[in-house]
Amino acid sequence: MAQQNVRIVMNGVTGRMGYRQHLLRSILAIRDAGGVALPDGDRLQVEPVIVGRNADKLAELAARHDIAEWTVDVDEALADDSAPIYFDALVTSERKKSLLKAIAAGKAIYTEKPIAETVGEGIEIARAADAAGVLNGVVHDKLYLPGLLKLRRLVDAGYFGRILSVRGEFGYWVFEGDLIPAQRPSWNYRAQDGGGMVLDMYCHWNYVLENILGRVETVTTRAVTHIPKRWDEKGEAYEATADDAAYGIFELEGGIVAQINSSWAVRVNRDELVEFQVDGTEGSAVAGLFGCKVQSRVQTPKPVWNPDLPTDQVFRDQWAEVPDNADFGNGFRAQWEEFLLDWHAGRPHRHDLWSGVRGLQLVDAALESSREGRTVAIEEIA
Repeated sequence: MAQQNVRIVMNGVTGRMGYRQHLLRSILAIRDAGGVALPDGDRLQVEPVIVGRNADKLAELAARHDIAEWTVDVDEALADDSAPIYFDALVTSERKKSLLKAIAAGKAIYTEKPIAETVGEGIEIARAADAAGVLNGVVHDKLYLPGLLKLRRLVDAGYFGRILSVRGEFGYWVFEGDLIPAQRPSWNYRAQDGGGMVLDMYCHWNYVLENILGRVETVTTRAVTHIPKRWDEKGEAYEATADDAAYGIFELEGGIVAQINSSWAVRVNRDELVEFQVDGTEGSAVAGLFGCKVQSRVQTPKPVWNPDLPTDQVFRDQWAEVPDNADFGNGFRAQWEEFLLDWHAGRPHRHDLWSGVRGLQLVDAALESSREGRTVAIEEIA
């Protein structure tokens, strides 16, 4: 068994998501496992080159995790031909500039979403990658998690019959920062820094809906800022200029209607932080990121509405768990491994920059819907 190495420029790994999910739980986990297994039995080993603005943080990370190379000079890293892949986990407002630089340097691109702040910027990036002929991919982590893998399995098996509707609930209470420190970075609540619920989460909802149930054709959304004043990492008050909640209705191809509530100002009363209920003529399912429960047509109880008597049914007990039937790993790592295998084979990655553009289409249409109080149609991009 032979080993091949690939060096990856990783920009933005001092941030929460870049560090925890991409560096620690994906790339370093792959490295410590001896690399990715190739079809011929060889191994593709990864060597991260970490990039950021804070030299002290980078040096500490490198020492803690036995990473040989780090730099605060992204241009220097991009000029290194021995590192053929560039990964981006910067704040959204900085992403377009960095991705275009990496594409111009001939790097294969793997990036967090959203890939840009607007559809126009996203199209510019995707066209640049196409023109340069570089492999590109966008993080679609939720599709690789157990709950949604099980949901996709049910759809593929025809379990639902004709699918009628989807109900999604996402969110949790993000503390304002005065009484208890906030558990999300303050830039998430400043529109000028690329923050906002719609921009952050509607890219996710687009790829979840598109890859499991069908393309989004229209959207009606109300985006709001429930909490207008928050406190940042230094304990200083600031105005929250970005939406912290969005309530959306999505019409999908095939006549499916989806409703998804997304909020950072909601207290959780469900099994997981995000859950999707899919209802069809032959059965229903409730899927989170990890669990998935089903209720078939023949197992559906017959409740009767009677406001004069308390119900004697425990509705949550009437659903059956879908078994794992497989070993499920970290979703971020699973997509990294798929992307690396695609890079090694020289083939396109199925979740490319154009998928990221379609996510931005939904974002723009949803924000337009919220501003104008109407349903907005989403045109297919040629």
